[in-house]
Amino acid sequence: MEMKTLPTLLLLCVALCSAYPLDGASRNADTSMDLLQQYLENYYNLEKDVKQFVRRKDSSPVVKKIQEMQKFLGLEVTGKLDSNTLEVIRKPRCGVPDAGHFSTFPGTPKWTKTHLTYRIVNYTPDLPRDAVDAAIEKALKVWEEVTPLTFSRKYEGEADIMISFGVREHGDFIPFDGPGNVLAHAYPPGPGIYGDAHFDDDERWTKDTAGTNLFLVAAHELGHSLGLFHSANPEALMYPVYNSFTDLARFRLSQDDVNGIQSLYGPAPASPDNSGVPMEPVPPGSGTPVMCDPALSFDAISTLRGEILFFKDRYFWRKSLRILEPEFHLISSFWPSLPSAVDAAYEVISKDTVFIFKGTQFWAIRGNQVQAGYPRSIHTLGFPSTIRKIDAAISDKERKKTYFFVEDKYWRFDEKRQSLEPGFPRHIAEDFPGINPKIDAVFEVFGFFYFFSGSSQLEFDPNAKKVTHVLKSNSWFQC
Repeated sequence: MEMKTLPTLLLLCVALCSAYPLDGASRNADTSMDLLQQYLENYYNLEKDVKQFVRRKDSSPVVKKIQEMQKFLGLEVTGKLDSNTLEVIRKPRCGVPDAGHFSTFPGTPKWTKTHLTYRIVNYTPDLPRDAVDAAIEKALKVWEEVTPLTFSRKYEGEADIMISFGVREHGDFIPFDGPGNVLAHAYPPGPGIYGDAHFDDDERWTKDTAGTNLFLVAAHELGHSLGLFHSANPEALMYPVYNSFTDLARFRLSQDDVNGIQSLYGPAPASPDNSGVPMEPVPPGSGTPVMCDPALSFDAISTLRGEILFFKDRYFWRKSLRILEPEFHLISSFWPSLPSAVDAAYEVISKDTVFIFKGTQFWAIRGNQVQAGYPRSIHTLGFPSTIRKIDAAISDKERKKTYFFVEDKYWRFDEKRQSLEPGFPRHIAEDFPGINPKIDAVFEVFGFFYFFSGSSQLEFDPNAKKVTHVLKSNSWFQC
């Protein structure tokens, strides 16, 4: 692949923000315009020989560059250095020139293989080693979950992506500059130094946003290591302005980031289940599930903080009872570490936790965060080793019991004692008369259980122990 004479460095840095001089408005204006000129030269390809454009207010090339910058950064396009524009160009940002929406490097370099290795060469003293390991692993996972890419760690020798901390001149002829300004830089895919990511150890690296958050910077930089350039979408991880106020608990890739990385590597394949048997891929041409398809079925359904989540393949619909139109999302955009095509899901309201099942494993999520210590084996709940997957599950908040449905039988779990109850499994037909034993999903609302099987849905009254309505599966979508 053709590369520029110097590597295209990704420098996450603070734009030069000189303090205003105290001796007059004219010098304030000159300082601001000098900053603007430098910004346009660095990031919007303004010719460096356009001298003193401040005094050439009719200079249409300069006005066009200002308008281009304002449009890219989501500002009102005035062609002037107004207060909003000045505020944005003084924020921390990545030091690469800007592009529109997601973008790739010139020549679209990308890795020609899907399994990549990485090595953490050394560590910062700011964090425990396991915290650095976890931040890098989480940053790679963000990209792994939405592509066919997989990553494995090496502990010696050369890896595709070498990750290191250094100060000042650190071996690549692009020295760091002490605290502040440049935080890190990374190289696009390729051999040798290409793909590597370097972090300035004069920064104060943290697990939160009190200093410089290692996960956020690493996720951005490793996006560059995989071939992504910059995005014009302010919600995107690859937006050039560093957002230190990101709610880490709610962090997720924007759809723009997902579109960008999938333009290089394609979407994530259907995951194998945990028995090692590959899942059937989505048939060619079937594409994204359609909300009002009369044949629509669901993989799993759960409530979440008063909303209902309907899972299907790599996606889910998020339905609020107060709003007619459901939202439609990639599972990975909310929970990057969750698998696609899940088997079962249910909420334990008293714990503010949703449990997600796939094969022999399950995860616990609170809001947008997967809880530590997961996935766990379903056999830790007490299921016999012959059970390889759960078809559907529901938790009865009044009785504090959770029901697990497997083929034509079900188990009952005591949430207070945290154990399966004796006397189970029992046949579904005995205690849920009228319910088809092939259950895809189930959830509870308004005191009724809603059982889903294929494109049909049965409303079941657990007190009267009878089916009260037969509905289409997607009736919740106003279809």
